[in-house]
Amino acid sequence: MEIPKSFLGYKRENGRAGTRNHVIILPVDDISNACAEAVANNIKGTIALPHSYGRLQFGADLELHFRTMIGTGCNPNVAAVIVIGIEPKWTKKIVDGIAKTGKPVEGFHIERTGDIGTTMKASKKAQEFVMWASEKQREECPLSDLWISVKCGESDTTSGLAANPTVGNLMDKLEPLGVHLCTKEASEKFMKTWSSYNDFILKEATDDLSESQPTAGNIAGGLTTIEEKAFGNFQKIGNCKFIDVLEPAEEPTKGKGLYFMDTSSAAAECVTLQAAAGFNIHLFPTGQGNIVGNPIEPVVKLTANPLTVKGMGEHIDCDVSKILSREMNLSEAGDELIKTTLRVANGRLTCAEALGHKEFVMTKLYRSA
Repeated sequence: MEIPKSFLGYKRENGRAGTRNHVIILPVDDISNACAEAVANNIKGTIALPHSYGRLQFGADLELHFRTMIGTGCNPNVAAVIVIGIEPKWTKKIVDGIAKTGKPVEGFHIERTGDIGTTMKASKKAQEFVMWASEKQREECPLSDLWISVKCGESDTTSGLAANPTVGNLMDKLEPLGVHLCTKEASEKFMKTWSSYNDFILKEATDDLSESQPTAGNIAGGLTTIEEKAFGNFQKIGNCKFIDVLEPAEEPTKGKGLYFMDTSSAAAECVTLQAAAGFNIHLFPTGQGNIVGNPIEPVVKLTANPLTVKGMGEHIDCDVSKILSREMNLSEAGDELIKTTLRVANGRLTCAEALGHKEFVMTKLYRSA
């Protein structure tokens, strides 16, 4: 297969390219959710991103919150942003961070104004932004403007045998073309990340993660230990080598290649963090059938499990189950996934988008003050 050297994307002010053209209403904190959702209800074509945190956080946990908020607004799939918070200072901090990209962004704080007044003011600006964004046209962008993140979920034996290696085949073919790649599954820095996680597990005094990691679905699908699951995970990177390890929601800065991000294994948390790092399209191999989506980064699902294709076909964008029946080889499956990925990059809705899956889940490191 001759891989196209470009896709049709939305060029942004900072030189990035988006696969989507969203105008988002971003609440700084949990008590601003209602106001943000009211604005999105008023102004069609906008998306509110409610979440559960943003109050009384401190230290590394607060830094991660700001990094995720600012990164979400900076993502090239976002054309413009309305930020709504209870207090002016933290609202301004997020606005200022997003404004560095050059895209339209404006903040509103609820204190001294109230929900109704804030909703009215923010709705007027949101209408202005969404009408401006609606005139944006897709333009030809080099393939290297694709930043592809990867996470698997509800894995089973078909994941390690076929679906995950299909993603690895895509990585092997796209990495030489300058595409940024990211997975969560490498070096002194990698060992530091692993040691920190291991210390956390030991601190919590548990040696039983059954039905949590691996999940009940993993176990039903034939993966009985975390080690078996991990062997399948690594099939997703093909023959690529990691060039850096990223903190959660950290934007990569070392150019094209494969990055490892330190995230939770929970699908919605992981995709949220990868989107906040700037990735503009996501590949999600699944065995038993994970249904996660994301409000700003399109999630492309693939599976090699014929039962999942039959029973949950409305969630599957790319069927590679013919690998197991030897009607398709791995390279052919990789080509099919590339075709699907480029169709989505060019504007085709994913199954998760069509079904309304917009899971936006913030990661919290520890309890609030």
